[in-house]
Amino acid sequence: MPKLLWKPGTMLYPLPAVMVSCGAEPSEYNIITISWTGTICTDPPMCYISVRPSRHSYEIIRTTGCYVINLTTRKLAGVTDWCGVRSGRDHDKFRETGLTPVPASKVRAPMILESPVNIECIVKEIKELGSHSMFISEVAAVHAAGEYYNERTGVFKLSDAEPVSYIHGRYYDTGSFIGRFGFSVEKRKKKKK
Repeated sequence: MPKLLWKPGTMLYPLPAVMVSCGAEPSEYNIITISWTGTICTDPPMCYISVRPSRHSYEIIRTTGCYVINLTTRKLAGVTDWCGVRSGRDHDKFRETGLTPVPASKVRAPMILESPVNIECIVKEIKELGSHSMFISEVAAVHAAGEYYNERTGVFKLSDAEPVSYIHGRYYDTGSFIGRFGFSVEKRKKKKK
């Protein structure tokens, strides 16, 4: 079957479905669900989120210069979606979802306690790109739930938290383990006779 030719669009999937928390004080705390997010640099560690200027969180993040990316899980999928379709102009998202805001270590925005990984971000540049503006940010700190860390092996098993991804308007879990980085070129150990 031949490939279909579509108009240009954003078909780079899957993407992480994350909740971004923002606000410098409890009266302005908000949560926005984002899928336009990713890593852009290792040293210094940097990532980005892209937000429509019309969204309530846009001005909060622009003014405070910080936010927290909170990874989501299968268990958090319902509140993740709810925070994406409801506006912080009309809803107190922490109160209405039952999520717990906790202080971050480096930024004024709160972290979401229930998230397995919280990434504190400091905005370095805002690029206006069209429908969205990209907040290019330096990672100030990362918090990870100890329940997913195996001290014996030194491996953080985020997969045990059942992270959620976003594919063209739908949420999915991340699926099955295929192999670790470099598995395609690994030398196979010979079996002893």
